[in-house]
Amino acid sequence: MRRPDDESGVGRAEPRTPEKGGKPGFLSELLPQVAGFGVSFSTMFRKVETEEYPEQPRPTEPRWHGRHQLNRHPDGLEKCVGCELCAWACPADAIYVEGADNTDAERYSPGERYGRVYQINYLRCIFCGLCIEACPTRALTMTNEYELADSDRGRLIFEKEQLLAPLRSGMLPPPHPMPAGADDQSYYRGEVTKATPEQQAWVDARVAGQTPAAAGEVAR
Repeated sequence: MRRPDDESGVGRAEPRTPEKGGKPGFLSELLPQVAGFGVSFSTMFRKVETEEYPEQPRPTEPRWHGRHQLNRHPDGLEKCVGCELCAWACPADAIYVEGADNTDAERYSPGERYGRVYQINYLRCIFCGLCIEACPTRALTMTNEYELADSDRGRLIFEKEQLLAPLRSGMLPPPHPMPAGADDQSYYRGEVTKATPEQQAWVDARVAGQTPAAAGEVAR
């Protein structure tokens, strides 16, 4: 509604007249306050559930975003190919990767390259999971481990050795060649299930200080 003396043509709302009865009653003022304390009153009579942490840590959800892990192939070679896509996807700039080329004498992954340097700064990480979504080889995943607090800032920058998954049965520590007749696609098709005796002999010769056989000789 416009006032009669308003010549600008712009309408202005008239002030609302008080409702019948004038001042609100006592109950209408009390009820909103009682409702506001309703949640507090309702919790007073509930059973208290105390978590005995850290003596009895509560299990996490299956898809909990915890500490990262660099996974391995069934024969022990690393899945990381040093593509640095995880570092590009990280919104907090918490990941640093340096790739290097694999050779016949030093093979750490089935691909042409591997992650020579891999660091995650947990002072910056926000555990969003974008890095694991960007990984093309499923090399980087997130575990359920969440106890990462430390009194030293330097210890919260995890190196590759701290992030690598432990060696399981059938795995050999790299570097070592691929199995006979296998290529990088053989790993992604699931054809490599464990280390072969030839790979074991190659690693044993390297540990003993002998010159391991070339990759071509292992393949034969």
